[in-house]
Amino acid sequence: MKLAEIKKLKVAELRSRLKELGLDNKGLKAELLGRLWSALETQQCGSNGSPTPTSPEESTDRHDPSSCPPGGAAAAAVAEQREPDNSREYADSATQTEGDSGPPSRRGPESGSGSECGPGNQAQGWGAGRPVSSEEMGRGRAFYEFKEEMRYKRAKSPQPPVEREVMEEEDEVKLDAYNSHLHFEGGPDGACGQPRFWARFPSLWSGCRLTHGVLQGKVGFEVRLERKLLPTQLEEQEDMDPCGLRVGWSTANTSLLLGEDELSFAYDGRGKKVSGGKEEAFGELLSEGDIVGCYASFSTDGAVELSFHKNGRLMGEAFSLEASVLLCRPLVPHVLCKSCSVRVLLDPKAAPWYPGPPGFTPLAALSGGQRVRTTLPPTCKAQCEVLLMVGLPGSGKSHWARTHMKQHPEERYKLLGTEELLACMISGGRRDSALQQASQCLAELIKIAAQTPGNYILDQCNILFSARRHKLQLFTGFRRRAVVVFPSANEWKRRLSLHRMSDGEQIPETALLKLQVSCSLPEQCGDLLEELQYVELPQDEARTLLEENRDEARRLLPPVPKQDKKKSRLQKKRAHPLGPPPSHRIQWTGRHGWKDTRHNQQQPRYEQGGYYRDVGYSGNEGYW
Repeated sequence: MKLAEIKKLKVAELRSRLKELGLDNKGLKAELLGRLWSALETQQCGSNGSPTPTSPEESTDRHDPSSCPPGGAAAAAVAEQREPDNSREYADSATQTEGDSGPPSRRGPESGSGSECGPGNQAQGWGAGRPVSSEEMGRGRAFYEFKEEMRYKRAKSPQPPVEREVMEEEDEVKLDAYNSHLHFEGGPDGACGQPRFWARFPSLWSGCRLTHGVLQGKVGFEVRLERKLLPTQLEEQEDMDPCGLRVGWSTANTSLLLGEDELSFAYDGRGKKVSGGKEEAFGELLSEGDIVGCYASFSTDGAVELSFHKNGRLMGEAFSLEASVLLCRPLVPHVLCKSCSVRVLLDPKAAPWYPGPPGFTPLAALSGGQRVRTTLPPTCKAQCEVLLMVGLPGSGKSHWARTHMKQHPEERYKLLGTEELLACMISGGRRDSALQQASQCLAELIKIAAQTPGNYILDQCNILFSARRHKLQLFTGFRRRAVVVFPSANEWKRRLSLHRMSDGEQIPETALLKLQVSCSLPEQCGDLLEELQYVELPQDEARTLLEENRDEARRLLPPVPKQDKKKSRLQKKRAHPLGPPPSHRIQWTGRHGWKDTRHNQQQPRYEQGGYYRDVGYSGNEGYW
């Protein structure tokens, strides 16, 4: 059975075929499609021994154990056959939706609930590659966040995973999961990684530092551009570079977007050097398989020179820093990648891929006293905290969260929000489609965060009780605090106006009214919250104002027209009056309707009266 034929099957047919094969038949259409395709390919390829694709859009590559096992499926057109081995393939697991547990509704598109379940209920899965309709254009961050919150209404209560204590080896040099984006997926050996959502959100950059930095001597490390992961959406995103890689050094307190801060220094694969967000021509372009050597030479007075090699050839000195710039802060190796997998040479006993400059020592080969360990991660969830922001769009949640992070840098909060993901685009991609992709990727990141010890701030509206309950249940074991930002009516309008001017997002009035009607404020609940904090109006005043706003919003919303069920049933049974006459000898004549060629007489036209009405119209069209 061909892939094109499988894609034409309906959800019920997909489930029936999966049941016949004895496979799980639950999930979205994209999951069912991939599962059936994989099963059919397994049967087909089992006899001839050829590799088995894992999904209709992707095929699995097997890698040499010494290389990074990206295992993530690339486009079928560019898949290469490699020698099979038993190495763990870790990319596919990060880009697949779960079968039963998870916020998305498990009803297929035929259930008629697509408007409530949000864009993630599309056959393509997560909206990646799906054309954005004109109604979705320009709706902004709040629209997609609210659509995602609606998915939690039908979600089952999550089962928190069994907590496992994290034991870190202080002397082992590897990619630091605690000092990386949650959407950066490290390999099992701690020496390779790739973006977690490269196929769904190809314009997203993902960064990670190593566990150790340096303050003295002549030190270097090597990074290989292991493979470019070419997503199927490239033809629809011609305005962006398909793949990208930056390697270099940064201090521990800078952004994970290498090269975007003042104390962050990168060699960009486009033949540039980047620091403080400023780019200059440098070096050569990077291709698949190229190896970049990064070298830091510290002088006795604390000054440092940073240089880069490509495949053993010196690209020249890129940065020269005075001692007053670093102020005795260690430089930490840093990688940032987009739609590609990378590997760092971290085996202290292995020979370098290319000889480095004379006198330089690989970072992994340094003794424990010559390198500096970055901050150790928490060992259990009881040491961690999650802040759940609650408030209407434009109320000031993001501003409060960022201010709180600056006031408490020692807590090392990770801000999980749509805007944070959009900031990781750096450049390229359309904001309207990226907003939808970001809000849907965020739902997966929250589940990953709940299993990863650390401090988090969930920067979303969270105005629905079902959404708050689901997320707080995920973080069982953490110290959970809800922070409600609910300003006065005039202050909210002022902030909302400033938000519209700065972001250029025009939230429709009907959408804001629907948000106010749906909004609820959290209660102090011992089994879900350890602390409830109101940072604007006190709780009683906020509730009173919310009730007033809700009543006013209900009054201003237009009524939803009710459909006549009797006429609807009659219409389904009765053929449309403009349909063809009961004869095969007919012709369509355009504006004059159907014409019977037997008598060369035109059939009478009917007015769109009692038997015709637009049954697809809904009073909620354009609402959230």
